[in-house]
Amino acid sequence: MAKPAPVIALAALMLLAACGTPAAQAPRPSTTPTATPTLSASATTTPLPSCADRVFAGMTEDQLIGQLFLLGLTANQLGPAEVTEIQADHVGSVWFVDRTSAGAAAIRRVSDAVQAQTSAPATANVRFFVAANQEGGLIQALQGPGFSAIPSAVVQGSWPTSTLETRASGWGQELRAAGVNLNFAPVMDVVPAGFDAQNQPIGGLQREYGHDPTTVGSHGAAFIRGMHQAGEAVTVKHFPGLGRVTGNTDYVPATDTTTTIDDPYLQSFKQGIDSGAEFVMVAIATFTRIDSSHLAAFSPTVIGQMLRGTFGFQGVVVSDDLGATVAVASIPAGDRALAFLSAGGDLVISKTAVATHAMVLAVRSSRSRLSVSCRAERAPRQRFANGSASGYQGFLLACCLARQVRRLTRRRRQNRPNRCWARGVAP
Repeated sequence: MAKPAPVIALAALMLLAACGTPAAQAPRPSTTPTATPTLSASATTTPLPSCADRVFAGMTEDQLIGQLFLLGLTANQLGPAEVTEIQADHVGSVWFVDRTSAGAAAIRRVSDAVQAQTSAPATANVRFFVAANQEGGLIQALQGPGFSAIPSAVVQGSWPTSTLETRASGWGQELRAAGVNLNFAPVMDVVPAGFDAQNQPIGGLQREYGHDPTTVGSHGAAFIRGMHQAGEAVTVKHFPGLGRVTGNTDYVPATDTTTTIDDPYLQSFKQGIDSGAEFVMVAIATFTRIDSSHLAAFSPTVIGQMLRGTFGFQGVVVSDDLGATVAVASIPAGDRALAFLSAGGDLVISKTAVATHAMVLAVRSSRSRLSVSCRAERAPRQRFANGSASGYQGFLLACCLARQVRRLTRRRRQNRPNRCWARGVAP
């Protein structure tokens, strides 16, 4: 389906600099928010594909690899370690990790500093995705002047969907004014009624819109529509659902013994995908009735068969944090990235610069025998519908690289002892 015009505008802005036209900075906050300009069909239909092709063709191998990573900003600042990752490892996206009450102006300064790292040597002139967790309630990373206090998803789920859509549009405008263009929301996990207290990652934090897939799906879709009206890209999470686990994977391994490959609880994710979500985040938990041998983020069944196949998702498959999450701590950092990419993932989230560097080196090593030319294999990352171009940021042009990495890692593993990825256990 076609994306709303503001999201198209965002994608076009990201690619402008890479195509030889200086990219304008996102507008500074104003007293009265203004609507994002709508791009006409004539402005988007013809130039975008050729631009994308030129950007892709001009990227070096190391730049392609760097675009597969999204790095956490320690203490929400662009420090020396983060700058090194961008300039030396060519990392192409960042994330505000910590909760802050510094306000929109302070966040905007950091966002601008990140975008100022855009250059031909570092990013092939492709601008950055700058992300944050802005769900609401206990999971609202960005607070203070310029950011509304967002109620929890439980409260949002009690509103009419029209109200939630309107409010989400306002929250999205605040993010855009702060230079944040990707929201790690909405949560589409379904927590069974009466299980909130036991469900540490979702129910215990009031992150669910309701206790059935219909309510969760309809309200998550309303949140997506509102964010898209503001020009924000969104992330449906945590596929295939953390609503039935007990442990929070940030701190402990988690296992779901209930969810099946055709579970009714998956319908909330389907509704989010059908609403045009650009990203889907895959959980770092084991789902024994789907794939007992792999964490979901490392599972070809979860990513390839279910998400890509059954649900027909053609956007970006993003990991949950593979840099500092306890559930994967026993697995070497480089192997985490390779396992995710080989399973079908596109974008690796890593909270720390140290882990990110190790992951980049591992992918470079596995990538060394492959040709960087994969234009013919590139997934259809830019779709055209109703006369307007539907695109993502320039890093999506590198997603075919992940597919080549998957082929190589599969071949390599045939020649070495099997590794046990279930429940985060290293061999």
